[in-house]
Amino acid sequence: MALNQDRAPFQVLVLPFLPVAGDGPGPDFVYALFRRSDAGYWQGVAGGGEGGESPIDAARRELAEETGLGDDVELLPLDSRTTIPVTGISGSLLFGPDLLVVPEHAFGARCASRELLLSGEHSECGWFAYDAAQRALHWDSNKNALWELDHRLRRVLS
Repeated sequence: MALNQDRAPFQVLVLPFLPVAGDGPGPDFVYALFRRSDAGYWQGVAGGGEGGESPIDAARRELAEETGLGDDVELLPLDSRTTIPVTGISGSLLFGPDLLVVPEHAFGARCASRELLLSGEHSECGWFAYDAAQRALHWDSNKNALWELDHRLRRVLS
């Protein structure tokens, strides 16, 4: 079995957000979610590292590829982590017989507007308030990262 040298053994998850006027003293937030073209469920920007990329570099690249956002976007590293079975990424033991799960690193991405350019991976993008985003998300890891991001934003910016 040939090992994959181009694909790094981790995933990234990026949750774009935008502060909006709220009813309270501080801002409220909306979160961009993306409907997968191949499966129809909602998720954040997701993908794998390539070559020698760090997780934050992979998050920037995936964000650019899937939304058109550039290097000027502020990324907020989150503590949320999960592991994903390697076979869930590629359908095979991509990194050899001994590496069975890879970590997923999560980030928030502060956007300046709702204007995003979708890649072919997604059929649509929607901006959701927190509660609606929690209901729409398919993966528990996305829900956990969204909870952490929302909590951190409200604590820091309130």
